[in-house]
Amino acid sequence: MTNIEVKKYIAEAVGTMALTLIVALSLAGKFPVSTAVLAGLTLTLFFYTIGHISGMHINPAITIGAWSIKKISNKDAIAYVISQFFGAAIAIILVTACGIEFAKLSLSNNSLLIAFAELLGTAFFAFGVASALYSRTPKDIAGMIVGFSLFFGIAISALLGANGILNPAVAFGVKSFDLMYVLAPILGAIIGMQAYKYLSE
Repeated sequence: MTNIEVKKYIAEAVGTMALTLIVALSLAGKFPVSTAVLAGLTLTLFFYTIGHISGMHINPAITIGAWSIKKISNKDAIAYVISQFFGAAIAIILVTACGIEFAKLSLSNNSLLIAFAELLGTAFFAFGVASALYSRTPKDIAGMIVGFSLFFGIAISALLGANGILNPAVAFGVKSFDLMYVLAPILGAIIGMQAYKYLSE
């Protein structure tokens, strides 16, 4: 494993840890800014700080979606997903160590509506991310487009009745981890990425 690869995997772990941490704290606390806004701002921040290192996926669904359009190698895709879940686990440890109780989020109970909500929200989010992967957006505002895309995707999912997680690693980190909150975002990311590839190539 090269030094460059190690840095990419650390960047993914740190970014996912930060995103999971802000979502978990927001859901558990009373900060006057909504979780969707905080998540979008966090993603924008890390796009500009670590995007040049790892591409700033910090989401297993986005990594798999990027892999489906050949924007990441098999080896890196596997290592990214492992790093992302490791980062989410660190966030769990930090929240627990601070004595903060996790918000009690409802699970999907294999609801098809929840699955559709998470799939659709992630598809819109991944569509925005793909525009950055293909460098079809102005470089200076690409991070904002990715952050806005996450906000929009979360809004769609939440308005349809889901938790609006759109990220299997964050779902794990905030105790909203079940089949629908894992498979639906992955499928949604693949659909969103493939749709953008079809339209842009």
